[in-house]
Amino acid sequence: MNNKAENKNPATQRESFTELLGKLANNSAAVFHDEIELVFQRIREKVSVVHSGALTVVTGAFISFAAFLSLCAALVIELTSYMPPVIAALATGAALGLIGIVMVFIGYKQLKKSIPKT
Repeated sequence: MNNKAENKNPATQRESFTELLGKLANNSAAVFHDEIELVFQRIREKVSVVHSGALTVVTGAFISFAAFLSLCAALVIELTSYMPPVIAALATGAALGLIGIVMVFIGYKQLKKSIPKT
């Protein structure tokens, strides 16, 4: 019967309510902290995937560039049967330079169109 009297006591109920609010605040803070950690973990995973992909792209670009240089050398060697080696190298370099300049201007015009004027 004494238990029933304690449960009806407003001071005991107030302490229980205060304890419950404290626990709720602690649990909410823990959940919030865990969610923040989960977001950071997902960001770290995505950055790792992007880093790995970028490294693969750069490696492939270097290998492709080496292949392109080999093809240029082969072109110069082939042209030496028709002209002196110096002229063959100059003709190859001039042709590739012209192609590169045209590509730069095309890319510049595309970028200029895509950037909105403020």
